[in-house]
Amino acid sequence: MSTLSDAEIDAIVETIVQRALHGKESPRVDPPRQVAQEPSKSSASKIVALGADHGGYKMKQMLVTHVEKAGYKVIDCGTNSTESVDYPDFALAVAEKVSSGEVWRGILIDGAGIGSCMAANKVPGVRAAMCYDHATAVNSREHNDANVLTLGAGLIGDALAQQIVDTWLNTEFGGGRHTRRVDKIMAIEKKNLKTGS
Repeated sequence: MSTLSDAEIDAIVETIVQRALHGKESPRVDPPRQVAQEPSKSSASKIVALGADHGGYKMKQMLVTHVEKAGYKVIDCGTNSTESVDYPDFALAVAEKVSSGEVWRGILIDGAGIGSCMAANKVPGVRAAMCYDHATAVNSREHNDANVLTLGAGLIGDALAQQIVDTWLNTEFGGGRHTRRVDKIMAIEKKNLKTGS
């Protein structure tokens, strides 16, 4: 008898909730594919940069601990208090670390997750995705090979944020037809860098 993973149980619960709320069949949500952990690429060797503005500070602090407990090394790019700051500064700090290859992935938290996503996506090589549930976390990794995750601390609670982060960190890129599409995204970036648009 096989046992279900937490991700598979979460997907089943989400489907049931959607059916109950909307009275119809919701789209099927497959559980995330787990990243194959090679000895040289264990989570301990993977570095994740986290950054937040004042609206995301408390959630960032919680997620730093959560991600470290999952076995990843964390670089905290600030902010370091709830004093008002500008989210683009922290989005840039994290996105540049991802773009340069200094870190494996990046996570950003602000009030809604939207502004940080926009700012991070201005940095070449970054594919930032704002995720708000299990399905968007899976899709952003499996279909889009997102390397930066943005979260809205004013929109989701800590438990859901942890679930999204776990799913996002452990879902591998699907490759295949998705590779062609991601390549086209990156070609748009290259074209606009050349033309200076």
